[in-house]
Amino acid sequence: MSQQRPDRSTPHQASRPDASMSLLTNVMDHALDDGYAEAAARKSEAGVRGLPRTLRAKLGLAAGLVLAAVVVTVGAAQARISAPTLAKEREELISRIEHGTADADAVQKRVDKLRDDVGAIQREALRKHGGDKAELLALLSGSTQVTGPGVKLVVDDAKSAQSSGGGPRESSGFSDTGRLRDRDLQRVVNGLWASGAEAVSVNGQRLTSLSAIRAAGEAILVDNKPLVPPYTVLAVGDGQKLATAFQDSADGQYLHVLQKNYGIRTKISAENGVTLPPAPSLIVRTAQPKAGAQGGTDTGKGTS
Repeated sequence: MSQQRPDRSTPHQASRPDASMSLLTNVMDHALDDGYAEAAARKSEAGVRGLPRTLRAKLGLAAGLVLAAVVVTVGAAQARISAPTLAKEREELISRIEHGTADADAVQKRVDKLRDDVGAIQREALRKHGGDKAELLALLSGSTQVTGPGVKLVVDDAKSAQSSGGGPRESSGFSDTGRLRDRDLQRVVNGLWASGAEAVSVNGQRLTSLSAIRAAGEAILVDNKPLVPPYTVLAVGDGQKLATAFQDSADGQYLHVLQKNYGIRTKISAENGVTLPPAPSLIVRTAQPKAGAQGGTDTGKGTS
């Protein structure tokens, strides 16, 4: 007896989609979000249209587009015309700066040469009229180069030093800057003089009785020349004795406090030989030698 295969589906079941397909069916039936459809319907009811339909509206839109195109075209043309002029002015300005810098360098070289010539004439005059004391006078006045044993002291700002904005002269302390001030460098130099230094220079600037250490903004000036850290102070004298005397002095202790409390970096060492350049210029405008005055007490021959 043949067995009939069971029918797994009925007409009613074939017409009804599976429940898992309901989401896909909903997306296909509602391709446009209902919110968009409602907004379009509201605009249609209010009479709002996307593009102008009347001839007058179309002409107005065309005129606006033409006006915008004209404005853009005129702006581009003006920019194209002014670009060569601005470039030319910039090139002229750069050329003037370069020529000015070259002229300043040439003048500085001439000043240096004249300064050397004046120094040579001064030294010759000292030899001619100073007799046996000419060499000592030149050494004491700083008009000649000096070489001998001495001390090398390097002082630098703290690693965390920050610009204070007001400069070292206006700074109230190290807690907010960590920078060396002009009066601190003055104390260092005065301490070396008091400890027995016979000649002192700071970053190659020879100090004399007319030298000044001041501040301008955040820069320290020695004889009106700005210096940058680290500050290398060279002093001619009995090396180890001079170093010990300075460290034991009040100014040496002051420098130690700056190092310990504010992070100022210092390093001092006795040197077998240091060389200090002559002072750039020695100009005395007011002081006059007393007529008929004899030389003072002989202090002996200076270090050479």
